[in-house]
Amino acid sequence: MNKIILRNIENPNSHCIEEYIKAGGYKALERAVNEMTPRDIIDDINRSGLRGRGGAGFSTGLKWQFASLDPKFPRYIICNADEGEPGTFKDRVILERNPHQMIEGMVISAYALQSIRGYIYLRAEYPHVEKILNDAIEEAYENGFLGNDIMSKHFRFNLSVHRGAGAYICGEETSLINSLEGKRGEPRVKPPFPVNAGAWSKPTIVNNVETYANITYIVETAPRTYKLLGTKDSPGTKLFCVSGAVNKPGVYELPLGTPLREIIYNHCGGIRGGRALKGVIPGGLSTPILTPEHLDCHMDYVGLVQHGSMLGSGAIMVFDDTMCIVKIYERAMRFFEHESCGKCTPCREGTGWMRTILGRIEDGMAEMEDLDTLEDVANNVVAKTFCPLGDGAAHVLLAAMKHYRTEFEYHVKHKKCEAADPSQKWGQK
Repeated sequence: MNKIILRNIENPNSHCIEEYIKAGGYKALERAVNEMTPRDIIDDINRSGLRGRGGAGFSTGLKWQFASLDPKFPRYIICNADEGEPGTFKDRVILERNPHQMIEGMVISAYALQSIRGYIYLRAEYPHVEKILNDAIEEAYENGFLGNDIMSKHFRFNLSVHRGAGAYICGEETSLINSLEGKRGEPRVKPPFPVNAGAWSKPTIVNNVETYANITYIVETAPRTYKLLGTKDSPGTKLFCVSGAVNKPGVYELPLGTPLREIIYNHCGGIRGGRALKGVIPGGLSTPILTPEHLDCHMDYVGLVQHGSMLGSGAIMVFDDTMCIVKIYERAMRFFEHESCGKCTPCREGTGWMRTILGRIEDGMAEMEDLDTLEDVANNVVAKTFCPLGDGAAHVLLAAMKHYRTEFEYHVKHKKCEAADPSQKWGQK
């Protein structure tokens, strides 16, 4: 399969504009500006079926359409490069190796939305990427792809990098916008949505790094070509970043709908050391865990929902039979508690309670009724938070307790982990 997002990545200088142009870079922008109207571009993105690659999977074309219908100006284009989801490192590859493909996608978006100002909101933990991006932006200005007279068509768009402060919550679009405006990184109540009242209360498009990287291919080749990849409801390719107990961890670009089994055992070479598979988190830490019985699920926006999980960021975290599920989620809840912005009570208090009870179970201090309390707390967080952070924390814990109940019970009864007990076979009482 020809790569869309990672094309030309083997070239050690792929981040340089000269190499990007040699490989056909900025041809899509040239076509967009010279041959298409803003409405044509939005219609093509709509017909392509491109869904946002940041986690929610919302239709990119519809988002653009909503913003284009709002009469307010100026309109803002924002790239969410705040890749903070544990287990996720796909956007980093684009930012380091293919920054111009993302920039070109943003400029095309700006032309479609008639925007003159854009921002790349960069994760604080990627300081080396800031220089790469600033160099790429400078190259784009020097070559006439950014600035006041793009492609000599009196189309202007200015772009800069805004570095975040290290808050996981700023991966949520309204928290990101608050942070960009110089406010505390907290989510806003929706509606209104950013497409109508985003940055400085103006229409704002927030898309993920990987989403913008898809735009150039769609404009270059036409929507029908893009839709030949992936599935009917989830067209295109996806970057899957695989970590954990596999022989070949890494970032893989594959068509959406690729079976989870194929990714783990064909592309990633199977489980490290020939051990048994215990579980898989399919889309980053905030997506519900799957068991070996779910291996034949299709990795797309529809297939994973049918198996009780979500595609999320496409970060596949693989666990073998030596790993303790209770410990994994105790650590996960420490993360969610620490990263909660504290704005809403269910998330602020609920993540703390869940972490405390999980710690008690892990330390051998729990009683069996603590498991019921843990479920009760999680259920009282679900669907009661401003943003998906607390909701996601509760959902993933409930999924773990559903699929690995015997392990939680073993911890409570025997004051140790079943996976670490050589006298026990995992999954049996």
